[in-house]
Amino acid sequence: MAPPDLISLALLSLCLLVLVVEPHRAYGSSRGSLGLNNGAAASAVNGICATSVTIHGYKCEEHEVKTQDGYVLNMQRLPEGRIDGSGNTGNKKQPILIQHGVLVDGMTWFLNSPEQNLPMILADKGFDVWIANTRGTRFCRKHVSLDPGQPEFWNWSWDELVSYDLPAVFDFVFSQTEQKIHYIGHSLGTLIGLASFSEGHQENTLKSAAFLSPIAYLSHMNTALGVVAARAFVGEITTLFGVAEFNPKGQQASIFLKSLCNYPGVDCYDLLNSLTGKNCCLNSSTVDLFIKNEPQSTATKNMVHLAQTVRDGVIAKYNYGRPDYNLMHYGEAKPPIYNISNIPHDLPIFISYGGQDALSDVRDVQLLLDGLKFHDVDNLMIQYIKDYAHADFIMGINAKDIVFNQIVQFFKNQL
Repeated sequence: MAPPDLISLALLSLCLLVLVVEPHRAYGSSRGSLGLNNGAAASAVNGICATSVTIHGYKCEEHEVKTQDGYVLNMQRLPEGRIDGSGNTGNKKQPILIQHGVLVDGMTWFLNSPEQNLPMILADKGFDVWIANTRGTRFCRKHVSLDPGQPEFWNWSWDELVSYDLPAVFDFVFSQTEQKIHYIGHSLGTLIGLASFSEGHQENTLKSAAFLSPIAYLSHMNTALGVVAARAFVGEITTLFGVAEFNPKGQQASIFLKSLCNYPGVDCYDLLNSLTGKNCCLNSSTVDLFIKNEPQSTATKNMVHLAQTVRDGVIAKYNYGRPDYNLMHYGEAKPPIYNISNIPHDLPIFISYGGQDALSDVRDVQLLLDGLKFHDVDNLMIQYIKDYAHADFIMGINAKDIVFNQIVQFFKNQL
């Protein structure tokens, strides 16, 4: 069994299963209260803007958005950079929406210095940058009638992020900018983007999409801990947690993870690399600070759904485990498939993936590309980075030169 101090590390690393990473520094101790305000700019003394953006000299706005099923989502907007890199004085700036992964929030995009953070790079290049935060994260624990202490608040999976969260933030950004939107997703942010676009939810508001370390398919995920965790979430985890909050800091999660560390082949002493792949380009001090931070809650049902994606090898809606239950929800015995080939063939798409990524395995990315085989060749840009693993796409010290500059150019080509 792993020693106690490694259990907390394991919990943090578990969030990388579909991941992005928690911020390496906390600037505020609490958050100012926000009221539902129809999307008007909100005041947050210790929110993401105040703690991670304005302190670096950038303008930043806090917004709230209500989903059709009643969740209140927090968003940030960087309307301009410290440097005017647009070259289009007087013209409207192109909006970009950036979506994080699971068990973290929008602060994950602000891990490094302003010169190395993707949102600030995009703002300095003249784009209107919007940061999305999904339900259940620290600043999105509000609902019009439910409380986070109620199990019903957590009765959702990534299906609801596809059907409600993403459409809500897209519609809001479009209403504010009156322009079609460029989308960026990393890890889980790629899955919900691909699924949502395949359903046609953003057909009238989406301009182009960039997917970093995509995890549409997960059947070739080649880490012992990830595979064991996925099997456990499909099985006994629902009995342990029920339909409720999955809090990685809680006692039940610690017990669960301790059991995983006892499985043969699971190395709880080098979890970051063993779960995400051997990241080539991380700053050791950033990793140290990451380990000291705690991951955030999500719905247990969401983790189960992700585990089903690993087990079943398809991109499908949540499986309720019984044909009659699925029939009640979907009108058919098996959950419907998200058909990636339904994504409009003329949508400009940029995909970047790494050769060392243990979560977004090269073989699984190839399955995604096979699903896009009828996509217009001129509208599909693929970048393969041999030495990159999952976390390099967010925390890599050379990500600006290798990945982010490519994204900037891709978006500028769509103007």
